[in-house]
Amino acid sequence: MRLYDPTASGPERSLARAAVLASLEGKTIGILENGKLNAMEMLREVASLFEERHGCVIGGIYSKSNASAPAPAGVLEKAMGEVDFLITGLGD
Repeated sequence: MRLYDPTASGPERSLARAAVLASLEGKTIGILENGKLNAMEMLREVASLFEERHGCVIGGIYSKSNASAPAPAGVLEKAMGEVDFLITGLGD
């Protein structure tokens, strides 16, 4: 039997959270859909609530082909230049 230390560190990564938005009023929403059944419908409904409640505008719709993998860097870079924040989630 081999025992592994679950606290062992891996390669160092430089990660940081995005800056907090002071307000959602008038911000542009991006939708990141993952191709799962009903994901797009659910995300459009959530985005419409942001429109109604916070005066947001739905901007770009972005896709990733694998729900369990991160979005490709190019997709996120494009979104960063076009929208103020992204919403994503599973539809099933």
